[in-house]
This record gives sequence, C-alpha cells and structure tokens, in this order.
Amino acid sequence: MTRDAAPAIWARRGVLAALGLGAVGLLFFAAATVGQFPVSLSDVARILWQGVTGLPQDVSDRARAVVMDIRVPRLASALLVGLALSAAGATYQAVFRNPLVAPDILGVTSGAGLGAVLAIFLSLPVAAVQGMAFVFGLGAVTLVYGVSRAVKGAHDPILVLVLAGVVIGAVMGAGIAVLTYLADPYDQLPAITFWLMGSLAGVTFADLGNAWPAVALGLGPLLFLRWRVNLMSLGDDEARALGVDTERLRLILVVCATLATSSVVAIAGTIGWVGLIIPHMARFVVGPEFSRLLPASILMGSVYLLGVDTIARAATTVEIPLGVLNAFVGAPLFLWVLARARLSWR
Repeated sequence: MTRDAAPAIWARRGVLAALGLGAVGLLFFAAATVGQFPVSLSDVARILWQGVTGLPQDVSDRARAVVMDIRVPRLASALLVGLALSAAGATYQAVFRNPLVAPDILGVTSGAGLGAVLAIFLSLPVAAVQGMAFVFGLGAVTLVYGVSRAVKGAHDPILVLVLAGVVIGAVMGAGIAVLTYLADPYDQLPAITFWLMGSLAGVTFADLGNAWPAVALGLGPLLFLRWRVNLMSLGDDEARALGVDTERLRLILVVCATLATSSVVAIAGTIGWVGLIIPHMARFVVGPEFSRLLPASILMGSVYLLGVDTIARAATTVEIPLGVLNAFVGAPLFLWVLARARLSWR
C-alpha cells in the first residue's frame, strides 16, 4: 500500500462502514414495526425520539409499551447476540485454523447450558439462571484449558485443545441430559426445553445492561489485536519467528471470544449456526484478511440474527423458537456458502 493510496482506502472503508451501520439502523426501525400488534414507522420514530429526548409525543400508551418494553430490548439483544457469536466464531476459526469451528468448540455453549439447566432444576430465579450460565460457560473453557495443558506433551497443542473441548462438551451434554430426565415434567421441563431451544422473548433492558459490558470487554481486545491474528494462520513456528508469542496470543483471543459468547448465551439460551456460517459469509464478501473479516462478521451477524428473530416472532401467531428457525435457515444457507466459496477461507 502506497502512502498516496492509503487515504483513499480508508475513505472507502469508512463509506462502507457508514452504509453498513445505516442498513442496520433501517432494519432495526423496520423490525420494530412488525409483530402481532403492528406499529407504524412514524409512531416508532416518535416513540424512540421520546425515549431519547423525554419530549412527549402523540402516540398511544399501548404502542409505547409494545415498542419500548418489548420490541426495543429484544431487537437490541438480537444485535448484541448476533455480533458476539459471529465475532467469536470468526476468532475461533482463525485461531484454530479450521473453517468448521464454532463458538461451542471449547464447551462454552454446553457449559452455559448445564449452568442454566441446573439453575432451573433448582428452581432459582431468572437472574440466577443467567448468572450460572455465564459462570459455567467460563468454567467449561477453564477446564478445557487445564486438561489440554496437562496432556499436551509432544502433541499438537491446537489439536489437544479442540479434542479437550469436544470431551468436556460431551460431559456437559450428559449432565444436561441427566437433569432434563430428572426435571419435573409439568414445571421445570418446559422451562429447560424452552431455554435450550434459544429465545430472546424474555430479554429486558436489565439483561442487556448485564450482558453488554462483558461483550464489550471481550470484543475490545479482539478488535485491537485483529491485525496480529493473520500471523497465526502461518503456523506457530513462522509466527514466533516474526516475534509473536503464539501461546499467549491464542489464550487472550480464546478467553475474549469465550467471554463474549458466555455473556450472550446467558441471556438468549443456546443459539447455533451463527458463529459458524456468518464468518464464512463475511469471508466470501471481504476475503480472509482478519482485520477486515472481524468487523464484517460483527456487522453481518447482527443483521442476520435481527432478521431471523423478526421472522421467528412475526411469521405465525405462535412464536417459533429462535434456535429451531435458525437451524432451518442456517443449514441451507451454510450449504450455499460452501458451494460458492469452496471453503477457501485462507
């Protein structure tokens, strides 16, 4: 890149970022009008303006309650969950040099699921369910790292870490199965099933307030270090020859991605496919260079989950579980991406 070309490149990237954020904003406004109780776009704009400025607007109390108390927290949580899972997926795929890695590869999803199911089984309040999901998700990754460091020896450290994640995830899944089998079929079992299928229906502003700082804390280092991640694709020996402490960098990236994943799984339940397919879609659009891939994954992941959640709550009179609809949408979409991109992720 020449010195004269650099301003033009940054200007083009700025324009693309502005267009992307504008598209997210328009989709957010459009999604706020959709639902079993339709609200016009002008009313949504007035309600949001009143929420920001405090100036009274000529809208009904019912429309205001629907938009501010139900739809806005849900739409905001869809953006947050989508960007966190997609960023984590892109990071895991780059760190492990494997295009089929998803955020649950280190057991974080199954660990969070076990924590939530245990809290429901013990009839704990909603806040405790979210807290135990977050703690168990981080605990699962800590356990995976402990197992991998104990047995790595002469083995490939990346392979050992992935296999340890598979084993710990299987153990966590077995724990979920046992608690599901023992749960009260009239009270606890429906709640467990609903949580494991994933949903944003019950998310409030308080939940968002608890989740977004952890997401920001996880994504901040990922964005700051994204230029170094490209060196990881060369292999540990080559990256170390270029002055990169690969083990330390890998630990930082995995911990940050896991922190973001655990925080959103705690409020949304188990939502698959986002962290797997969105990085491939972003790679297909902007290429494999991680400094561009990560922001593109964040933007596309937030738009994708916002759109899928809007369909889930508005397509029928009965809400479709987000995890179920996401699988129906994500699986064929992933096959299409594979056919177009040919898995050329490097």
